[in-house]
Amino acid sequence: MFKRDLIFSQPLLNAAGALGFYPDSRLPLNWREFGAFITNPLSLRPRKPAAEPALVHTPAGFLLHTGLPNPGLDSALKHYAAKWARAALPIIPHLMADRPEETARMVRRLESLENILAVELGFAPQLADDIILLTIGMCAGEIPLIVQLPFEQVLRIGPRAIDAGAVAISLAAPRGLLGSVTGRMYGPALLPQSMLVVRDAARAGIPIIGGAGVFSKENASAMLKAGALAVQLDTVLWRGDFNQS
Repeated sequence: MFKRDLIFSQPLLNAAGALGFYPDSRLPLNWREFGAFITNPLSLRPRKPAAEPALVHTPAGFLLHTGLPNPGLDSALKHYAAKWARAALPIIPHLMADRPEETARMVRRLESLENILAVELGFAPQLADDIILLTIGMCAGEIPLIVQLPFEQVLRIGPRAIDAGAVAISLAAPRGLLGSVTGRMYGPALLPQSMLVVRDAARAGIPIIGGAGVFSKENASAMLKAGALAVQLDTVLWRGDFNQS
């Protein structure tokens, strides 16, 4: 049983990777519309950018490959823990959960920090279901766990993830391939598919946090009406015009 509840004061969240490691007040956003801040992905050890980072535009959006660079948990806590504690929004660190034991160690360290609302676990592509469920079980503790899953896994293992200790499922941006570049896909064209996943998950009783393809307040409202607990915004936040949508 978690000692902290997952309650959002507002239904909007930023997606991991969209806004850095802490909620910077200098960004042109109305932070009062957000219920929490999700950090960029963090790994136990530092990660360098991909050898060949890429952004490939398509008629429907773009594909992004970065390698998920980050300073590693130790350095992140040294630089950001105090900022997280002072932030006006509760913080949700996003952890790269590829190794169960290491991920559990990271979660345990976050349990003692101030202003941490939850932890979001993101998994490597094609990681076995059993490893995902083992990781969730090992990480369950004081902090609520949000498990990020690709569209195709939400209905298949979402219920088992909740049984293993997660309190909600969030949608991972789908992966794609263009030429020789693999990466995450972003853009408004994803909305119909993500809406379908949210609706079906809500009907199945899976606590679901929507996202992927949400580029306006109308999109976010529609996703909430479809049953989402909250809605994550990703690359629309880079444009700085979401508040005018």
